[in-house]
Formats: sequence, C-alpha cells, structure tokens
Amino acid sequence: MPEYQRPTNKLEFDKNFEQIKPLMSETEAYYESSRCLFCYDAPCTKACPTNIDVPLFIRQINSGNINGSAKTIYQSNYFGRVCGYVCPTEVLCEGACVYNNQKIKPVEIGRLQAFATHHSIQKNKKYFTLAKNNGKKVAVIGAGPSGISCACELRKLGFTVDVFEAKSHPSGLIIYGVAPYKITNQDVLEEMDYLENQFGYHVHYNTPILEKNDLKRIDSNYDAVFVGIGLGNTTKIGIPGEDLKNCVGAVEFIENLKMKKHQTKIGKKVIVIGGGNTAMDAASEAARMGAEKVVLCYRRSINEMRAYWFEYDLAKNAGTSSVFKAVPLEIVGDGKVEGVKFARSEIVDGKVRLIPGSEYIEPCDMVIKATGQARLQNFLNMIDNLKLDEKGRIVVNAGSGQTDNPKYFAGGDAVNGGKEVVNAAADGKIAAKGIQQYLFGTPE
Repeated sequence: MPEYQRPTNKLEFDKNFEQIKPLMSETEAYYESSRCLFCYDAPCTKACPTNIDVPLFIRQINSGNINGSAKTIYQSNYFGRVCGYVCPTEVLCEGACVYNNQKIKPVEIGRLQAFATHHSIQKNKKYFTLAKNNGKKVAVIGAGPSGISCACELRKLGFTVDVFEAKSHPSGLIIYGVAPYKITNQDVLEEMDYLENQFGYHVHYNTPILEKNDLKRIDSNYDAVFVGIGLGNTTKIGIPGEDLKNCVGAVEFIENLKMKKHQTKIGKKVIVIGGGNTAMDAASEAARMGAEKVVLCYRRSINEMRAYWFEYDLAKNAGTSSVFKAVPLEIVGDGKVEGVKFARSEIVDGKVRLIPGSEYIEPCDMVIKATGQARLQNFLNMIDNLKLDEKGRIVVNAGSGQTDNPKYFAGGDAVNGGKEVVNAAADGKIAAKGIQQYLFGTPE
C-alpha cells in the first residue's frame, strides 16, 4: 500500500500536500521567539545571503512589534514571506544557530519570518518611501525573484520599471517549480501582489522576448536592462527512449502539478532519475499523488548526492525507495514507458565507471528526469557582447551585476547556474544599485 491515496479533488490534494512549515499562531510565535539568545555576533545573519538582521526581527516579534519585524525583514529581502517558507533554513540561518552546538533544536527562524511578513501582507502595510522620479527607465526581463527584487529596489531609487515576463504569473520557479507542500500558490501570489502594489513597477505578462527585434525595441526604449531569465527546461540525458510517452522532465512535471493539482496524471510505478533537490521534490510529489511505488535512482553513492539531507528525508518519509550506483542506459517501451535499463556502477578516482555485465531492466510506467536545466542559449545569443562562462552562465561583476555589455545587468539562476531563491533576491538588489551607479555615478 502506498503512503498516500491518489487525490481525486482539491480537498484531497491539499491534504496530501499539507504545509510542512505551517503558519505560526501569535502564541507559537511568541514562545518560539522567546528561545532566541540574540547573539551579539549573529551567526544566523551571517549565514543569510540577504543579511537579514535575524536577532532584531525576532526580538521585535517577541516584544509585540510585528510590523517592525516585517519591516526589518523586507529592508533586506523583498521575498521575505516566500523565503520564510522555501529557504533551506536547515543549512543557512537555522543551520548556523548556536543551539546546534549544544544539540538543541535551533530557533525556527524561517517560520518566524513567514509569520511576521504574513501579517504585513494581510494588512497591506507599506514600509518604503519611493524616491522622486529620476527620469530613467529600466527594463527587467523575467519576473522571478532576481527580477522582482531588482524592480523593487529600482523603484525605491526613483526609476521607472517595466518587467517583461514570458508566463502568466510572477515569481518564476517559486510558483511553477517549488513543491506545494513548501508553499501554496496563494501565498506566493499574495506577496507578489503586495510588492507590486507597494512599489509600483508594471509587469507585462505573456510577453516572451523571442526575436532580436523584440530585444532591440527594449534596448532603444530603456536606459538599462536587467536579465533575470532563470533557466530553461530539463536537459536530456542523451539515452534512447527519452521521447517515449510518460517520460517527462522534473521541472515540467512539477509545473504541471502546481497548475493542475489533482488532475495531474501519475504512473503506478515511477522512476525518478537524479540526485539533486529537484529529484527529491519530484519523488515526494509523485508519492503524494498516489503512485503505488516511487524509486529514486542515482548514478553515484548516497553520500555523493547533491540534495540536502532533509530533502532526501522528505522523499523517504513520503514512501519513496532508493537505488544508488545505477546508471540509466535506455528508457525502454513500445510507444510509452515500460521500464529503464540500468547498469551498476562503481566510483574510481571520482569518476563513474560501469560494471561490465551488470545491466538490468527496472519495470515502470513513468520516468521523471531530474537531470538539471538547460541554459536559455537562444535568448542569451541575442544580446551583443554578452560574455558567458564555460557552463553557459552569464558573467557579471560580482559587486554590481553588470555584464560585459555595460547596459545589461543580470542575476539569479542565469548567472549562478541554479541556487536558492534567497540568492536570486540578493542578486537583484545588487544589480539595482549597480544600475544606479552606471547611470548616475557615485553619489557624493
């Protein structure tokens, strides 16, 4: 028997995907904030890519100053609520909490952050005064965390900002690619509306930049351009059978699930190929959708997985099993997936080596490939004098986000290759200040 029954309606879907970090009540927030030691050197703040003053915002919660707490958070990170839910706090702020040294449960910083920002969003509290219009216009391409963060900071500095988004919703992979047991679409969109209403940037949805002429029009109408396009679809493994029916990419599978919920089709036995955090999410989601068996297959050992340990635990607790040192050779089937042909592997000098004669076929009726995301090369090739590194990532000045084409700035996954939401949010703010420096020079 699977851990979860297949959901047939929204109520059953929501039950299967209930929040792993539910919103705290005021009483819970008070007692949890009382646990904070308010460390003078604040290792939690140092561990945060956006440098939120964690002891301060927790002290403000504890003293009843919820609005002040939210303001402290938003001053550092415009995605305060989202990051409270989806940040890997276990390896960032909470991972740095001094309680870990005594083997005591760390303060639940993420949930406290979500609590404070939730109240401000519900009450539409405004914390920022926008500078007078400075006469400059900036185009932001991509309404993900780096793009929206850049737009917020630019508006605060007095710029007119237009955001061009290829899809119909903002926030990038947060709404399309983050597991629904981490954050609901409603929570995401409420924060996006809150930011847009507060800062007054304008988002043009369903507006992909497909041709160089599209980019030329933007280039001629704006004083600077920020590129926050993220990454593309799941990359191919390069084995036969990837085009069979019911073989899907993890990014595409998760997006489909986030949009269609209980109407998402799932196999009886699902094989998930990969060892990163996206593989863990896809496996956990397949199990929560009622698949009778879900098997995680990774070509290296368990200790070499890129996934965080707590993400792997989530997948295991949802009922998935795992096979390590198994390399996919072919996805087999007649028109649709019927199994995966694997070979056993060994690691020699850090490299994967197939064991001769170890091939076998694992039957299944669905394959989810969590093998990374492709770079949006066609778009990047349209930008003149844009330098990319050997992995296809945009090369920028770390202190300003500026590319080799001085009018263009960039941040997020297109630059870092795929990190956390909080990293992208930090990139957007850095680039906004870089744009101000580019257009106005150093203020005296």
